[in-house]
Amino acid sequence: MNTYILLLRGINVSGQKKILMADLKQNLSELGYANIKTYIQSGNLVFQSEKSGIKSLQDEIEQKIFDTHGFEVKAFIILPEDLQEIIQNNPFIEDMEKDVKRTYFTFLSKEPDSIESIDASKYPDEEFRLQGKTIYFYSAIGYGNAKMNNNFFEKKLGLTATTRNWNTCNKLIEMSRENQ
Repeated sequence: MNTYILLLRGINVSGQKKILMADLKQNLSELGYANIKTYIQSGNLVFQSEKSGIKSLQDEIEQKIFDTHGFEVKAFIILPEDLQEIIQNNPFIEDMEKDVKRTYFTFLSKEPDSIESIDASKYPDEEFRLQGKTIYFYSAIGYGNAKMNNNFFEKKLGLTATTRNWNTCNKLIEMSRENQ
């Protein structure tokens, strides 16, 4: 069995695209997935499947949500070892002046062609680094006050994205280890 981490973009945020976690677990179970675990209400799951192929799994989950709940949701699937590597490569972790709990990970649907459209100098309390399909983001003022948020990166890069904080990513790694 393969273990996967699933991040759903934009469910249960501000009363939009509501899906109970129990219903989501049932949806994934109907797809034949096993050992499904959820973390908080914002679309963070760990599951196992005999199936492989991240793109086909994402498509299958997106279709199931649409068929069952009537709205589109973008699914991001990450292998536990890839998320562990992303966490370990956090460029802000070594800076003793930065609170690691103010670091965030924005997962992109694909690698951007360019990031030249982002003038980071306009946002003095915020920093980001791009590595592949991941944006490492630090906000000294907290994510809720950040201008360079998920919607900002989506608009500037013309891509779909979803963002998780330090604690959530580490919890998902911990949960994925329980499945192995």
